[in-house]
Amino acid sequence: MKYMLMIQASQAHYDAMSGKDSGAVRWTEADLKAMFRFMGDLNTELAANGEMIDGQGLSEPAQARVVTLGEDDVPAVVDGPYGETEEVLCGYWLLECASLERATEIAQRILRCPVPEGAGRGPVTIRSVPEAPPCDA
Repeated sequence: MKYMLMIQASQAHYDAMSGKDSGAVRWTEADLKAMFRFMGDLNTELAANGEMIDGQGLSEPAQARVVTLGEDDVPAVVDGPYGETEEVLCGYWLLECASLERATEIAQRILRCPVPEGAGRGPVTIRSVPEAPPCDA
């Protein structure tokens, strides 16, 4: 079964990781290296055992673009962070796991990623990805 594991962050988290004063805990170069090493090791292990399909970190919310239908069904484009949401999707893993329990074990490991004291952790959201029914062409 396929599962998507998703983690969230805010613009303040991205700012703190880039050294900007955001009111959030600042990340040092050593903190960033420890996080990237942990994530790299986890991804390598998941790939080696055949569970990893894809996984990516996403750009900061300030680089987001939201496209909706406006008045008269005319597309409306808004740059920047999502207006009503503090936390947004910041990264994901698409995995092929034997069970929801295995996906949960991996999510629990993700929460052990090293972060600076006070930076906060999680949550990791797990969603199953059901097989799509065949399309008749």
